[in-house]
Amino acid sequence: MKLVVASNNLKKRTEIAAILGALGIELVAPEDTVFIDVFEDASTFSGNARKKAAAFAAANGLPALADDSGLCVDTLNGAPGVYSARFSGPAANDVENNRKLLADLANHSDRVAHFYCAVHLAFPDHQQSFCADGRVEGVILDHPAGNIGFGYDPLFFCPELGKTFAECTPEEKASVSHRGRALRALAEQLKIRQP
Repeated sequence: MKLVVASNNLKKRTEIAAILGALGIELVAPEDTVFIDVFEDASTFSGNARKKAAAFAAANGLPALADDSGLCVDTLNGAPGVYSARFSGPAANDVENNRKLLADLANHSDRVAHFYCAVHLAFPDHQQSFCADGRVEGVILDHPAGNIGFGYDPLFFCPELGKTFAECTPEEKASVSHRGRALRALAEQLKIRQP
């Protein structure tokens, strides 16, 4: 199967490409796709993923895979959640978002959190679509550790790996990450439902 990754985030696209490539799914090169801006205004991760996948499938005339993912912190009532990428403002960067998260958690001892990912695969004819999700549990540290990855990776300590996502190789992260789990679940559906 050949598909377009519906994301303008280069780091996320690279991570998705590595996971899907290992699963034998062929991706259209980013320079050969039509990039469009999709306003993520859904109230759920799955709603945003569905909206992006449908828009990219229509624009490119190919199946399109989109994900929406984020960090959910229990003591912050699930925040930053769907606002993870713009937690500290519409033009926020990773450093600013991490700084705001630490400030919001300054007076909290409960730092239990999870990363959540919803993926959606849409087809241009609207006849088929597939969706899956993944989740990984962790704890937010009080200072960053590691310099690999992106987003909240330096603050997210993963007990399964015994280190932050920013201290993991891409392969280690993909083995337990929310995105890795969601994409593997999607790949299983494709194997089952398609000849």
